[in-house]
Amino acid sequence: MTESPTHRAIEAVWRIESARIIAGLARYVRDVGLAEELAQEALVKALEKWPETGIPDNPGAWLMASAKNGAIDLWRRSKMLDRKHDELGYELESRRESAVPDLDAALDDDVGDDLLSLIFTSCHPVLSTEARVALTLRLLGGLTTAEIARAFLSPEATVAQRIVRAKRTLAEANVPFEVPRAEERTERLASVLEVLYIIFNEGYSATAGDDWMRPALCEDALRMGRILAGLVPKEAEVHGLVALMEIQASRSAARTGPGGKPILLLEQNRAKWDRLLIHRGLAALQRARDLGGAFGPYALQAAIASCHAVARIPEETDWGRIAALYDALAQAAPSPIVELNRAVALSMAFGPAAGLEAVDALIEEGALPEYHLVPSVRGDFLAKLGRWAEARAEFSKAAALAKNARERELLQERAEACANALLWWVPRREPPA
Repeated sequence: MTESPTHRAIEAVWRIESARIIAGLARYVRDVGLAEELAQEALVKALEKWPETGIPDNPGAWLMASAKNGAIDLWRRSKMLDRKHDELGYELESRRESAVPDLDAALDDDVGDDLLSLIFTSCHPVLSTEARVALTLRLLGGLTTAEIARAFLSPEATVAQRIVRAKRTLAEANVPFEVPRAEERTERLASVLEVLYIIFNEGYSATAGDDWMRPALCEDALRMGRILAGLVPKEAEVHGLVALMEIQASRSAARTGPGGKPILLLEQNRAKWDRLLIHRGLAALQRARDLGGAFGPYALQAAIASCHAVARIPEETDWGRIAALYDALAQAAPSPIVELNRAVALSMAFGPAAGLEAVDALIEEGALPEYHLVPSVRGDFLAKLGRWAEARAEFSKAAALAKNARERELLQERAEACANALLWWVPRREPPA
């Protein structure tokens, strides 16, 4: 897409409207893949016409009208129009020429159900995790295949194939375009939240590549999370996830220094934290609390993040509460990652020896053998205990395992700092008299 003002405006419109358009179309054609193709064809027409005619007053309605007309043309060519009339309604065909005003209103009809159906369909458990993430970014995030590939450092052809297979899988499995029934909803909602969580985390702490953060992914996940919270306002864990993302995103401006160098949490300039995002996150956490019941994994993580958010300086952080929240999280969603984070909280609340004991227990269980943060965390504890040689070895091991270039550089610097400390503390013999 070129960088002319009109094309930039079209791109912005597409990002805002594409999910609603695809969702609305999918309600008519009952096929997410076909709905996206029709929407893409409407986008191509907009790219051809709008530079000459100007952007319409209601671009979303224009795109929807164009896409629905494309569906009618497709069915007519395929001699399928008669069989589809029951789904579309005879009035749609009869008013085709004057459809824009009516379709403008139609964009708001059932748009909540349509969007929710699209979210649940894109994140259906029948798809692999990678496919759910790619399809969600494509259909709900409005990202191109190339943008998704760049975001996850994957070949564009691989991402394109993943999306095509996802659509085919949904079609072959006859996955209905609908909000799941109550008995299915909990499991399906968990799948949706997992996808948004993965997208946000990849933007917040990139697993590979040259940049520690990819803010656009955080923004996409947060935007979709806010939409979801508005569609299912009585789901506490949705508010919990939104709260977590809001609070974590509030630190973005403080997490990197000149040249993109990572800045760790306790070293960040908290004046750079976005107070509006913190306020929104704390409000979302309160909404989760107001719904009652025990906190789920996302709300617990948000509660942990809130302990940092309300501390004006690192020394005011309530590490005892954070350790207790990690205990609860370990019960609600046990995992080696949670235990590793719990070890950090224990070290801050009760001293590095307590943290070292916890992380050594994790290592003895054989958990996370290739995860770079295990030796990184262990190195931090050892450094605080003055065991410089061991700390240096752990940081060097962590650097070798790290796939993100910025993180690797940071770990190498910490290993060098331990080496310098070791030289400083090595006892020197007195020179002969």
